[in-house]
Amino acid sequence: MQSLYTSVKVNNEIELCEVSDMDCKQLIERALLQNRISYYIRWPKSSLFHRTKNSCIICINDSSKEDAESVIRSICDESGYSVKFIMKKSPNNYL
Repeated sequence: MQSLYTSVKVNNEIELCEVSDMDCKQLIERALLQNRISYYIRWPKSSLFHRTKNSCIICINDSSKEDAESVIRSICDESGYSVKFIMKKSPNNYL
């Protein structure tokens, strides 16, 4: 007998994009919330090769990747901000 949650896909978060401008981050957060797209923000640790202190990575569920990408691209085109799209599976450090 299988439970109801056996077919549910878990741990399917992806790193959507990296943002270094905090005004752009706020615009993206508002747009994702308005479009009912769940997200979380990961703040990477500084390393020797990656010393940008104000950059953050916006992570979302893989099922809403296309919607979130179109929302963020429209914000970038409209406002002129530059965002680096990553589109890779998020590392699960909590397991």
